[in-house]
Amino acid sequence: MVDPVVRIRRLTYRYPSAARDSLAGLGLDVEPGEFVVLAGRSGSGKTTLLRACCGLVPHYHGGDVAGAIEAAGLDVRDHGPADLGAAVGLVAQDPETQVVSTTVRAELELPLEMRSESAAARARAVEEVALALAMPHLLDRTVDTLSGGELQRVALAAALVGRPRLVLLDEPTSQLDPVAGDELIGLLRRLNEEWGTAIVLAEHRLERCLAAADRAIAMADGRIAFDGSPREFLRWALDHDPALATPGARLFELAGIGPPPVGVKEARQMLRHRGLEPIEASGQPPLQPSTRAGGPALVAGDAWVELDDGTGPRDVLRGIEARVECGERVALMGRNGAGKTTLLRAAAGRLRPARGRVAAPGGCALLPQSPGDLFVRERVGDELPGEAGTAALEAVGLDWAAAADPRDLSGGERQRLALAIVMAGRGAEGVLPGLICLDEPTRGLDRARKDTLVAWAKDLSARDAAVLIATHDTEFAASFAERVVLLGDGEVIADGPVAEVLAGGWYFATEVARILGASGAILPERGAEILRELSVRRAEVTEAR
Repeated sequence: MVDPVVRIRRLTYRYPSAARDSLAGLGLDVEPGEFVVLAGRSGSGKTTLLRACCGLVPHYHGGDVAGAIEAAGLDVRDHGPADLGAAVGLVAQDPETQVVSTTVRAELELPLEMRSESAAARARAVEEVALALAMPHLLDRTVDTLSGGELQRVALAAALVGRPRLVLLDEPTSQLDPVAGDELIGLLRRLNEEWGTAIVLAEHRLERCLAAADRAIAMADGRIAFDGSPREFLRWALDHDPALATPGARLFELAGIGPPPVGVKEARQMLRHRGLEPIEASGQPPLQPSTRAGGPALVAGDAWVELDDGTGPRDVLRGIEARVECGERVALMGRNGAGKTTLLRAAAGRLRPARGRVAAPGGCALLPQSPGDLFVRERVGDELPGEAGTAALEAVGLDWAAAADPRDLSGGERQRLALAIVMAGRGAEGVLPGLICLDEPTRGLDRARKDTLVAWAKDLSARDAAVLIATHDTEFAASFAERVVLLGDGEVIADGPVAEVLAGGWYFATEVARILGASGAILPERGAEILRELSVRRAEVTEAR
């Protein structure tokens, strides 16, 4: 009998100075070659569990630990990350803290050098992983010139280059564009099926990965709340925690159709079997952004911005023409490296155009892509002193963490803390800037927290502040935005109502839009209305016969 690649018995863990346990009496086996998706709300213990499986808990983070954990046959209490590194690869939530070398090539060679691989073996392994992740063009770049999505890809490549028996991934698609995200899941499935690599993948955007999994585990309060097949998980989520259900599952639930589909292909097959495909456009025009008379919050005119990636200056923004009105809610989307972060930084005055102009007449507040950039204190409460800070912490559900070190929070909790820092003073008593820019703010957030962020954006918009959010999360964009600006290679390639841009495509489309095709629906609620209407029509036709 083959031993599990991970064996955990009654594992309890608490971070130093934390008020509560992050893991509580947890037991788990992961078999060789399994593909496990780890679901759960922000702060449920997913990140801590992954850290324990690779030895970062307790060897790096410290704290109090009880129980037993083995990974790749090694007792984690006695073997730290260095011992486990040859058999266990980790892609952390914050790739910027994981990448340590000067160049991408050096970062990928580092784990192979530590294992004394020959020069030829290192070169082959680096070339193969670079090809698999479509990143040969990054190999000779310096890491400080990479975008967040590019850094995430490098961290993933470094974890995979040594072909470990177990790969642990914490929100690996959170900063990847839809194409790169789908390619990553395809690569993980190939590694799992062809090489027998065990995969444990913590994700909030389950619609991306659930169909690839053998098994789904849901965590709550440091414990395992569910452990079973992906289909059983969706049934459980709809009954016990709908925030964990995929948009496709919620679509079917609202439409009164069962069982919930695990992926888009299965959903379309189920609808076809019921005679509900093909689905034509509903005839409803897409919602148009409201006309506002408050003036511009952002104006970009023939804006060219240059950055030096280590090989000389290159144009990152190329003749950008854009305008955002006060009170508008706009999603800024596009592939990794398209220029989204650069445009936000230019709007905030942190970059100056080489030509043209980018202006925010009413001022601009910017939440950067890396939440840790905003943390300068050792306690969460010290980051946000006073009544405004307390109110901001309460608004994001982190009032309990005032005594904790920001660096010990989960990725989603750190993201929420960064949001609170930006929000402090922006409440009812604060003076709003004309433009509030958020760069990938949903990283590490569950759907319930995303809904809170949507409500906050709508509140700011109602008070005449424009909200511009750079995101790869099409589901989030569909929920909050009135309009989508799509960048490609530093240029605006599409600008229109959200229901128009995020419907009918292959990649920049919500799961509901991919299931329902030309219906024009992008959210489960509207999609369910269409399915109910079609079901009624079908029943009427059948009865008439």
